[in-house]
Amino acid sequence: MKNSTILNLVAVSIVLAVISWWMGQQSYSWFPPQASVEAKLIDDLFSFLVALGSFIFLGVVGTITYSALFQQAGKYDYSDGPPIEGNVTLEIVWTAIPFALVIWIAVYSYQIYDQMSIEGPMEHNHLGMTQSAQAAPINETVPVSTIEVHSRQWAWEFRYPEQNITSTELHLPNNQRAKLTLQSEDVIHGFYIPAFRVKQDIIPGEITDFEFTPILEGKYRLRDSQYSGTYFAAMQTNVIVESPEAYQKWLSEAANNAPKAAYNRAFAEYNRNPNSARTGWRTIRPASPPVVNYSSPQESK
Repeated sequence: MKNSTILNLVAVSIVLAVISWWMGQQSYSWFPPQASVEAKLIDDLFSFLVALGSFIFLGVVGTITYSALFQQAGKYDYSDGPPIEGNVTLEIVWTAIPFALVIWIAVYSYQIYDQMSIEGPMEHNHLGMTQSAQAAPINETVPVSTIEVHSRQWAWEFRYPEQNITSTELHLPNNQRAKLTLQSEDVIHGFYIPAFRVKQDIIPGEITDFEFTPILEGKYRLRDSQYSGTYFAAMQTNVIVESPEAYQKWLSEAANNAPKAAYNRAFAEYNRNPNSARTGWRTIRPASPPVVNYSSPQESK
């Protein structure tokens, strides 16, 4: 191979690498705000995959385009191509490079997953995770009680056992490790907060320990990521991340509220049309609205 050809390939590779890196940086803007430590880790992994995928895509498309434009046979050339038997070096290279890339992606993905440590019961120390993600210092001096998350068709209910509080809105203190136990009373549900980049299936008859660390105060949305029946799209609620002081104030105020039935969209819609005259199909009757100390202001009626 001529030196000029090698220099051209190197130059093209550098240009493609710069463009791919730029694409990877753009991918951060495709998501909601990074509201948890886990979001930083997931976005870094996704940015890496976008950059790597862009480099491969541009390289393959560029090679095909160059070949189609500049390596064509003559207009009246109907002869066969040269009888090439094979190239061992080339075959080794195009086997070794994809193999190395797959191993690289697998190792990096596992490292991210291990740092997140959300595979059921927490078995790893999350301090290393927060340091690697360069998050705000996590307050480990204030004990955070475990919050019980109860899911049913089609409502979320959150219980704070130590304060004897129930709510249809999840409140969390900022910069403190959130510790949840997830339970389903009927079918499989999915605990999914896009801004946190965390998702966990909730299996009936099982209690799943789940942890993450919110780092950005604000209001976010919790959705059911698993299709759980007719009204699953209505199974949404607010997640409020607030300062530890505001969180303690909310606990005190909620504890003084008398429990009452909260508004539930699925239950209200079902009662307006219980037998779905349009389709002739009967649907599962939604569970009764949860009786709670606090319900989301947007959902209260």
